[in-house]
Amino acid sequence: MKSKQFQLAKRPVGTPGKDVWNYTETDLPGLEDNQVLVKVEYLSLDPAMRGWMNEGKSYIPPVGIGEVMRASGVGKVLQSTDENYAEGDYVYGMTGVQDYAVMPTQGIHKVDPNLAPLERYLGVLGMPGMTAYFGLLDTGLPKEGETVVVSGAAGAVGTVVGQIAKIKGCRVVGIAGGAAKCDYLVNELGFDAAIDYKNTDVKKGLKETCPNGVDVYFDNVGGDILDDVLTRINMRARIVVCGAISQYNNTTPVKGPSNYLSLLVNRARMEGIVVFDNAKNYGKAAAQMASWIAEGKLIAKEHVVEGLETFPDTLLMLFKGENFGKLVLKVGDA
Repeated sequence: MKSKQFQLAKRPVGTPGKDVWNYTETDLPGLEDNQVLVKVEYLSLDPAMRGWMNEGKSYIPPVGIGEVMRASGVGKVLQSTDENYAEGDYVYGMTGVQDYAVMPTQGIHKVDPNLAPLERYLGVLGMPGMTAYFGLLDTGLPKEGETVVVSGAAGAVGTVVGQIAKIKGCRVVGIAGGAAKCDYLVNELGFDAAIDYKNTDVKKGLKETCPNGVDVYFDNVGGDILDDVLTRINMRARIVVCGAISQYNNTTPVKGPSNYLSLLVNRARMEGIVVFDNAKNYGKAAAQMASWIAEGKLIAKEHVVEGLETFPDTLLMLFKGENFGKLVLKVGDA
């Protein structure tokens, strides 16, 4: 069995161009015990992938030069040497950016296409949804009546953060790029307000939309927006550091928060989160969010782009703010 795959050819400097990738067709190994052969149908494209390309210490080892680019995906089992997985089962796991994958069953779990579209298991019911759920509820600790601000609010994580905060009785303000995204947040997802960072002064927008300050800030972008929010935080505020997409392609050092003394003045807390820390509780969170979806309390939106060969260009949509909802790559016929 051959697999078309994108391998990391070299470490990117700044924005990853097409020369970073080697698009090739490779013979897959035969199955060993407790492995499955999966036909990959959808791939999740996430900002974290940019960090995985870099050399150096992080929460997960970097992708090696010549290795298939790391990515989570969903697909159909074609062969199995594990009695718990049968031909025709659909599974989620780290498939890599390829159309067929041999995977150990230790790192996968079954998904049901009859309960939700396959691509949803890469969004609200996948890693972004888990990030939002645990990051907001376990680290942000929102209380009813508090003001929650989320940046990257129209993205895969941000849309879920804002909606869960509303479910918990909070006032929610989203920061996103462009009038269409801001309109979507307010008029479809039920955010109380939205700030268009591309066309509005964010600091001024925060003063207008958060007259009583900010109790929880869920940060997906870092940079200047983080600094602006730090000027508005309340006593005992919680800042959840999920990502810093504005900084990922820098060729200069990452810009840290210059207003960090606001944490001292307000006895506030800034804490980073990594979704893998909560792996044992994914099932519980997915069941809760599936219930909210069924009740109409949580709206899921996927931005699907077709064609494995489009991967280099499609990935860059994340850093240009071009995706609307969870960015998913459709590999083949589902």
